[in-house]
Formats: sequence, C-alpha cells, structure tokens
Amino acid sequence: MNATGNQGAGAASVEALYARLALRRRVVLLSGLAAIAISLVLDVATGPALLPIGAVAKSVFGLAQDRTIDAIVWAIRLPIAFVALAVGAALGLSGGIMQTILNNPLASSYTLGVSAGAGFGAALVIVLGVAIPLPEAWAIPTMAFLFAALACGGVYAIGSLRGSSPEMLVLGGIALLFLFQALLALLQFVASPEALQQIVFWLFGSLQKASWSKLWIIVAVLAVALPLLLLDAWRLTALKLGDERARGLGVDVSRLRIRSFAIISALTGVAVAFVGTIGFVGLVAPHIARMLVGEDQRGLLPASALFGALLLSLSSIASKTVLPGAIVPIGIVTSLIGVPFFVWLVIRSRRAFW
Repeated sequence: MNATGNQGAGAASVEALYARLALRRRVVLLSGLAAIAISLVLDVATGPALLPIGAVAKSVFGLAQDRTIDAIVWAIRLPIAFVALAVGAALGLSGGIMQTILNNPLASSYTLGVSAGAGFGAALVIVLGVAIPLPEAWAIPTMAFLFAALACGGVYAIGSLRGSSPEMLVLGGIALLFLFQALLALLQFVASPEALQQIVFWLFGSLQKASWSKLWIIVAVLAVALPLLLLDAWRLTALKLGDERARGLGVDVSRLRIRSFAIISALTGVAVAFVGTIGFVGLVAPHIARMLVGEDQRGLLPASALFGALLLSLSSIASKTVLPGAIVPIGIVTSLIGVPFFVWLVIRSRRAFW
C-alpha cells in the first residue's frame, strides 16, 4: 500500500513539474511576442529621416496626408522592420537546430561555414558575373542560397567519412569556413574597386534593400521549416542524450541530421541571401532560449526563432540611432552587441546548460 502510495505521489509530482515547465514555456513565448511587438513599433518609428512618431502612426493606419511620409514608411521602414524580424527568426532557428544536432554550444551557420559559403556565392556574381538567367538583384540571392546549401552538404559529406559523428561534422564545418573565407579573399583580391566595395558592403550585412517580395519569401521558408522541425521535436530532444541513446529510442540519427541540414541550408540561405552576412544572432539566440525554456525542442525551437527575431530587430533600431542621420551596417551592430553579450553569457552560465 505504501509502495502504491509512493508511486502515486511520484507520478503526481512529475505531472506537477511538467505543468510548471509547460506554463513557463508559454509565459516565455508570450513575453517574447510582446517584446517583439514593442521592438517592431520602435523600429518603424526610428530612422534617419527623423519623422514625428504621430506622422508615422497615421501613415501605418492609412491616415497620413503627406505622400512622402507614406513612401518612407511603407516602402522603406515597414519592409525593413519586418525583414529584420523574419531574418532574425530564420537565423535563430537555424542556430538552435545546429547546436542540437551537433551537441555543440559554439555551432551556428556563421561559425561553421554556411554563411561564408553564401557570401562566396554572392561574391561570385558581383565579381565574375556568373551567367544565370536572372537580373543581378535576384542572381546574388540565388547564388548565395545555392552555396549555403553546398556548404551544408559539404559539412555532412566530410562528417560522413567517419560515421557522421558530431565531432567530425564540426571539424568539417570549420574546414569549409576557412575554405570559403580563403576563396572569398581571393575574389576580393582580383575584384575591381567598384566590385570590392559592393562585396564589402554586402558582407557587412544590411537591411536597406529589404522589400515586401523578399519578406514573403523568407516568411514562406519559415512557415514550412518550423512545422517540419516541430514534427521532429522529440527526436531532436532525444538526440541531446547522445547518438547511441537516441538510436536506442528508435531515432534514425543519420536521416534526422540530413533533414536538419536541409532545413538549416534553406533558413540560412534565404536569410543571408537578402541581407548579407550577419553573425552572432544564430549563436546567441538559442542560448537565451535554452536558459529560459530548457532543452525540450517543442519550446526551444520557437523560442530560438523569437529571440533571434528580437535580437535582430533591436540591432536594427541601434543601427539607425547610434549615429544620428546615418545607418550603420547591421552586421557590425550585431557583432558589437553579440560579442560582449556572449562572453557574459559564457562566464555566467559556465557549463550549466551544456
């Protein structure tokens, strides 16, 4: 009777713990959405044009009488603000997946060569005018996307030589990072001054070429990627226990990694293709999410996307306010914000979450 009572009490305590964790996930996600809404408003309200907040609000709701203000708000500020959220979500989500499948806290598309591959693809179009039947405005994103996919495929191919272990995949990513950086440096060396300036500006990362059409493409990729990842949520959670334990639970580890790499390449490619190389968002956002919601991928993946969106939105605001009347490339801002934050994060958490 006592054993039965103890089992019942244990089950009740586990159920209560699970309920608390589920409530915490909901609170974190709702708080993240509220913070994103505030950041979105501030992003639309700020800019080098120094428009009055009231005039911006009237334009958003279709009440403005000045067509110039409407043009600035609807053609420039709103697309930039929404693209910042979408790109940040894509980078945060891709970083969260990569850290999970490689079981490495330093893994992200930026640190393992995927972003470098995308940058090299874009530079090919700028310097050599690679012949593809598209205008340059779309040729650069297309080649960036293709080379991001190539980089992901290369990482997996190198890792597969020794059984696709997380360590080999990380080493493969580092090797490709240096390879693409060297190839990119070679292109910069042979580029004309005009092409070199364009490459450098693109590699800094910029939201200034954001448009509604580009936004819908990024949103479409996110709308497909996130549900697919959530279908694999329990498998990804099991993978955190190690490859052998995950296989013991019936997870096909190799296929799971292939699917995950395909989604990473799509998310990173579409993000980097339209705004250039942006670092640290995919590295920091998953850490914040993990500290708040834990390792359960049902909460970690949406939270990584939310905090990635919030980080890039805040960086967009900072890029327009740090130098009045000018816009600093957002890749510079994310690095300046991300480096000290990440160092603080590592010092504070040490190995508590890994």
